[in-house]
Amino acid sequence: MSEHRHPPECKKIFALLSQYLDLELPADDCRAIAAHIKDCPPCIEFTESLKKAVDLCREYSTSEVPSPLSAEARSELEAAYSKMLQSRK
Repeated sequence: MSEHRHPPECKKIFALLSQYLDLELPADDCRAIAAHIKDCPPCIEFTESLKKAVDLCREYSTSEVPSPLSAEARSELEAAYSKMLQSRK
């Protein structure tokens, strides 16, 4: 699996993005982030992804809580996870 490499400026943007989208940052910071995002494809993609995730969370109803996994399903997931970890070595 390749590691993503982003410039330091992008990492700063990623760290502040939730606050930016929630309008919790000073206006000057918001303008700087907006200017950066406008011309940075990785930041555009990350911003859109985070917006979608936030929208999905807002649509989620707590009455839709799934029942616990069966022992069989849990065992299958653990086996698949172990297999995935082994393949990375």
